[in-house]
Amino acid sequence: MSHHPPGPSAIEPPLPPPRGGLAVAAVALAVFSLVTTEMLPVGLLTPMSATLDVSHGTAGLAMTLPGIVAALSAPPLALAAGRRDRRPVLCGLMALLAAANLATAFAPHFAVLLGARVLIGLAVGGIWPIAVGIAVHLVPERSAPAATSVIFGGIAVGFVVGVPLGTFAGGLGDWRLPFTLMGLLCLLLLAALAVLLPPLPSHRPVRAADLPGLLRDTRLRAGLLVTALLVTGHFSVYTYLRPLLESVAATPPGLVSGLLLVYGAAGVAGNFLAGARAPRAPGGTLVGVSVLLAGSMALIPAFGAAPVAPWILLAAWGTAYGGVSLSAQGYVVRAAPEAGDMGSALFISVFNASISLGALSGGRIADGGGLGWLPWFGGALVALAPAVLWWTGGRGAPDPDPPPGVHRENAFRSFRARRISPRLPAAKSLSTGRLGRTCPRAPGRRAGEDEA
Repeated sequence: MSHHPPGPSAIEPPLPPPRGGLAVAAVALAVFSLVTTEMLPVGLLTPMSATLDVSHGTAGLAMTLPGIVAALSAPPLALAAGRRDRRPVLCGLMALLAAANLATAFAPHFAVLLGARVLIGLAVGGIWPIAVGIAVHLVPERSAPAATSVIFGGIAVGFVVGVPLGTFAGGLGDWRLPFTLMGLLCLLLLAALAVLLPPLPSHRPVRAADLPGLLRDTRLRAGLLVTALLVTGHFSVYTYLRPLLESVAATPPGLVSGLLLVYGAAGVAGNFLAGARAPRAPGGTLVGVSVLLAGSMALIPAFGAAPVAPWILLAAWGTAYGGVSLSAQGYVVRAAPEAGDMGSALFISVFNASISLGALSGGRIADGGGLGWLPWFGGALVALAPAVLWWTGGRGAPDPDPPPGVHRENAFRSFRARRISPRLPAAKSLSTGRLGRTCPRAPGRRAGEDEA
């Protein structure tokens, strides 16, 4: 007879429906504010560089630094949290995010701004791994997948809508106003989280000993590599989108905010489109996202100056990238469902390191060869992602969703058993009589014995 540890929702009863729904909304808004804070410099790069008297490439360090810090801090923070209650940890990190936003808004020099961005990187590395697995503590088990999708949606929408909103707010005053507003929003969300969240103990703490085994998983490595290619390619261009549009595409400054809003609206649509398809076909969704993303970026130098082309290309770009974070993390989680929080921490490390690498490489190319080379460079990196998925083939493809009523852990064990003997014909199991693939019986096991 099999014995499985009870899930979190079996240990702590979920919150009552009104409070549970509000708690999910607060967490989704918290990760939205987190991602928006990290992305804000993209739409404010030109006024920031002018005010602080630095080049566009140097100003891009405001994007590079938080990603590096988040990438380096996510696994250690997950290990340090151990079995501690996640509620005070999450609230403390939200307080840090609010302080860092306000420090950025009032930074008198670029060095002070970079120091505040380091704090933002720490908040990203700590909040994201907690938030993506929190839904099972807040709502009944049957509602947990939908609640998790809402939280993932906060991440995806932050990536595609945060920058246009920040650019619009910056146009109302100066580049400091969006950071001030985000600091105030974070303080409000801190209060909401403190009131709405229940105690959040971890019943499956992250262990450093799990890491080597996870990294030997071909499917997990494929998912992380594809994530790195997509995110690095995207941010090598997107970080410098405003000066790119103004110089290469000859876009009037007054239209940049409108173009970014079109990008953001398309990104929201892309998030929902990917969310509908990725659970059934994560690999195919990533291939479609990659092709559309690479094409829309690479065509900007050739067609960006045409009257309608920038609007079409930005809409296609937003639609493609709107599905990246959801489909890529879904691919990684399904590739290694036994990884738990460490799998999420690895994904977050790769994702944020790729943001930094993209911003850094794009800055060096912009300062050295010119902005016009960025779409070609970014598009080439993104175009490698389908090649990786094709090369890994079945070895890199996550297992399909289990049938209704089948526990994910049992489905994963069955999947691993099929991979051990992939060519054996289907036959009735000697131990259960059910139809399945035959596997060699363990030494000493008698027919009719079930696994313990």
